[in-house]
Amino acid sequence: MTAELVGAPGGTAEVRAAQSAARTGLDPARWPDKLPVRDRLSVLLDPGSWVEDGLLANAGRDGLPADGVLTGVGRIDGRKVAVIAHDYTVKAGSWGELGCEKQVRILERADRDLLPVIYLVDSAGGRLNDQMGFFPGRRGASRIFHLQVRLSGRVPQICCLLGPSAAGGAYMPAFTDWVGMVRGNASMYLASPRIAEKVTGEVTTLEEMGGAEMHATVSGCGDEVFETDGEAIAAARLLVSYLPTSFREKPARTEACPPGPRDWPAGLVPTDPNTAYDVLDVIDRIVDADSFFEVKPRWATEMVTGLGRVDGEVVGIVANQPSVRSGAIFVDSADKAARFITLCDAFNIPIVFLQDVPGFMVGVAVERQGIIRHGAKMVTAMASAEVPRITVVLRKAYAAGYYAMCAPGFEPRATIALPTATIGTMSPEASVNAMYANRIAGIEDPAERAEFLARRVAEQEAEMNLLRMGSDLVVDAVVEPEDLRAELVRRFADAEGWERTPGRRHHNVSPV
Repeated sequence: MTAELVGAPGGTAEVRAAQSAARTGLDPARWPDKLPVRDRLSVLLDPGSWVEDGLLANAGRDGLPADGVLTGVGRIDGRKVAVIAHDYTVKAGSWGELGCEKQVRILERADRDLLPVIYLVDSAGGRLNDQMGFFPGRRGASRIFHLQVRLSGRVPQICCLLGPSAAGGAYMPAFTDWVGMVRGNASMYLASPRIAEKVTGEVTTLEEMGGAEMHATVSGCGDEVFETDGEAIAAARLLVSYLPTSFREKPARTEACPPGPRDWPAGLVPTDPNTAYDVLDVIDRIVDADSFFEVKPRWATEMVTGLGRVDGEVVGIVANQPSVRSGAIFVDSADKAARFITLCDAFNIPIVFLQDVPGFMVGVAVERQGIIRHGAKMVTAMASAEVPRITVVLRKAYAAGYYAMCAPGFEPRATIALPTATIGTMSPEASVNAMYANRIAGIEDPAERAEFLARRVAEQEAEMNLLRMGSDLVVDAVVEPEDLRAELVRRFADAEGWERTPGRRHHNVSPV
């Protein structure tokens, strides 16, 4: 999410910037790339809400202020959150014995009190001259990671990666639910380029191996890239508004507002299944204005995931993107969807699936990458989710992609279709060519072959007719595009008061 996308149900990015300036006294237009740690807290938290622990840590030992990390509790829009903020001016924010103890203590409190945790990460990793303090013991780095995993899915964990996150410390962002990275400053890597060259002979740069752009577009470890600390922290603050305080609650409702675009131009979803279009144009017409917070928008872009509001209620959206690789599901897009679905299910966020999918990608390369295994992760996450799910078939819904995007057999609350929808094992043309390959090859006259193909395709199209799908209870309703939002509002209102299966065990948010 770039700065211009940091919108909110109550206003545009410009409005939120003005609010931030009024709240903090810091002008976002003049934010430097890198803020001092206490200015970072000012951008993140409500004024006067910060209560700090362990300020004098290490003062009597090595004279390191707070041992390079600030920990405590503050408020975001009145809601309590626990905070870990590394101070890059103190030994590059590195972890020593007391710094680890401070982080362990605040995470234990978050676990006890069920507080969301915000991480402002800017650390060179473990302090090697204090390795016996931070590395092997019960209260060292391993305890931090243990607590992060224990908190996963119980409370939101949000990370702003504002500088390095090196070596084992790179796992701190990896265990969180969202990672915003600052271009040129943020990095995440298990070994520096110098060490990599020593071990493997590989010559590379820090940016190439662990920079913000790489993680947001290639590895998927980063969710978005920002230009300054302030933009990343403002986005994290906004994200908190979409999430409940803990798994025991549901996200807060806000005042409903209509979508930005209220028209639905003819051809927005083309009839031709091979014509590309941008599914974000559909999402904009479903969600409340300026409310869509896209998650991992630069990674596996054939799949769109994000949080929005429908009539003031938070919903998750999982959508195929026909403008990128026809919206087919690849290894990374299956992982992207699986992770997002587990996030929504952990925090009681209903999900809308917008289907326009030709299926999972096929071929030697994806089979060797484990497309079946990764697809199974997505299907498992979708099938295990107990939050209300509604499926909308926008256009094509073919093969196992139809299943993975919450087909009727996986018990969505409803399956809704637009008039452009087609459901089947494959397109009519592909089906005919598969069924009649030998016969087609035996027809020598081109006109006769074309007539045979047209007749068989028409038969297949009749088999996949929407009236047939409704008659057989495959779809619950066929609605006109301009009525889709209203249909979703009614369906979600009907699902109010839903409850989980009694005795169902808690689950974390999968890091796949």
